[in-house]
Amino acid sequence: MNNFNKNNDSKINFFLCVFWGIVVALAAKAFVLDFYRVSGRSMEPSIQDGKVIAANKLAYGLQNPFKAELLFSWKEPKSGQKILYMYQNYWVVKRCVATSGDKLEFDAQNDKYCLRVNGQEIPLTSIQYHKLWTTQAVPQGYILAVGDNALASHDSRDYGFVPTRNVVARVY
Repeated sequence: MNNFNKNNDSKINFFLCVFWGIVVALAAKAFVLDFYRVSGRSMEPSIQDGKVIAANKLAYGLQNPFKAELLFSWKEPKSGQKILYMYQNYWVVKRCVATSGDKLEFDAQNDKYCLRVNGQEIPLTSIQYHKLWTTQAVPQGYILAVGDNALASHDSRDYGFVPTRNVVARVY
């Protein structure tokens, strides 16, 4: 009879360990670290199409598990960081090129348009230029996110500034 209780206790302990292991793994995936496969060329050459990336979900705050935004924020993205946010129900990886208050300078010469910010010159289409050229600085609580492969990227130049509360992870 004593052996039966020991075997039963061992099985219960095993299943409790497995159960708690699964709970911890799911919590880590939801709130700490997740992996994504990149689809598209917008971040080339730094991130190739098909590459798996790691996203640190605690870099900027605690993500709302039911929405693509932060519940609590303790840090904002910095210029130069690769970030993750949702746009039109897709996870998007871009580079933060400007943050709240950064000055934006626009240039249009000979049908060539560009944006200068933080020492970078970012190409613009005519449509992007005419959408943004009156903006003198990145609005408070927002960032400007652009793909490294600017000519193949659909980003802030097309759909506007990204709210910092929607930036849910830093990408490595």
